[in-house]
Amino acid sequence: MTTPAASPHCMNTYGRLPVALTHGRGLRVWDTNGKAYLDALAGIAVNTLGHAHPQLTPALQDQVGKMIHSCNYYHIPLQEALAAKLVELSGMTNAFFCNSGLEANEAAIKLARKFGHMKGIEKPEIVVYEKAFHGRSLATLAATGNEKIKEGFGPMMEGYIRVPVNNIEALKKATEGNPNVAAVFFETIQGEGGVKPMNTDYLQQVRQLCDKRDWLLMIDEVQCGMGRTGKWFAHQWSGIVPDVMPLAKGLGSGVPVGAVVAGPKAAHIFQPGNHGTTFGGNPLAMRAGVETIRIMEEDKLLDNVLKVGAHLHAALHRELDGVKGVKEIRGQGLMIGIDLDRPCGVLMQRALDAGLLLSVTADSVVRLVPPLIITEAEADEVVAILVPLIQTFLAEAP
Repeated sequence: MTTPAASPHCMNTYGRLPVALTHGRGLRVWDTNGKAYLDALAGIAVNTLGHAHPQLTPALQDQVGKMIHSCNYYHIPLQEALAAKLVELSGMTNAFFCNSGLEANEAAIKLARKFGHMKGIEKPEIVVYEKAFHGRSLATLAATGNEKIKEGFGPMMEGYIRVPVNNIEALKKATEGNPNVAAVFFETIQGEGGVKPMNTDYLQQVRQLCDKRDWLLMIDEVQCGMGRTGKWFAHQWSGIVPDVMPLAKGLGSGVPVGAVVAGPKAAHIFQPGNHGTTFGGNPLAMRAGVETIRIMEEDKLLDNVLKVGAHLHAALHRELDGVKGVKEIRGQGLMIGIDLDRPCGVLMQRALDAGLLLSVTADSVVRLVPPLIITEAEADEVVAILVPLIQTFLAEAP
């Protein structure tokens, strides 16, 4: 057995594990040595339909044979098809397409600033949250709440007010008497921040406050959207509709695609020349989005998320509740975080050795975000591999 060679000509940005994956089918992937793994990471909540899906793959092959890219000088019918579907699912009105979650969040920030300028605010400010993660560009990095990843990239862009999650009084106090606030921006469930959900009542209170003060409500659904919680978008559990909603990750089931979906308050802020992208909305990415949603609907994957998600949560609670060192098991649907009492990054390698792909986020949270096609039997396999790893790890001296 050989270990994959390093990548000496690639920038050293990822701290990669010593494995290279070559192909997959469903929830299984194989490496260059032929070893199989169960995928409970889905490329970090990206591979909605798993790997080599029997309907998605031929659709993408068909599109590659027709047209991969057409610039936005021209109408792209598949853009309208995907936009219309996202509008239908969200209850919003218009969409802009880009290539990633970072780009979608960057566009949202620009929308908020232009919204503020249109109201006569010279220096618009955006409310953001502790432990939030919105990306690694200079604008989204400044909006992010992780100080570790900001180090070395200052000075940070100004224009943000940071508050704690799930505390409406803290939000009101931080913005009291401030005429420069243009928007509130948060993840319904913080992914990189440790799989931390916003409370239903808090989401409703923020929606009411934004309406009262004429702010944009901008909800980052990049990681927790596209069915991951059992509804199309995680905020829908609270019965609210945002003004701006960035999407990406699972939208193309592996093909890079991002979107900003907007409601009436924000849909027409951008005008020709205000924003744009070369690759965003290309026919291949749009076909991936259209087919992903079609397959999700036909296969009733939201129902599967609810069923298998409940099964997986119950199994993890049954095995880990009361285990010393397990602080909390949280999340919703197929977005699960197991919060331990110590840093546990070593579990990524140990899980890999045991044939399981997962990630550790916020230093001490084991994150499970498998493809939405996962079965109850596969969920049981995940638990059977993961639980002994966690128990053994916690039994070691801290």
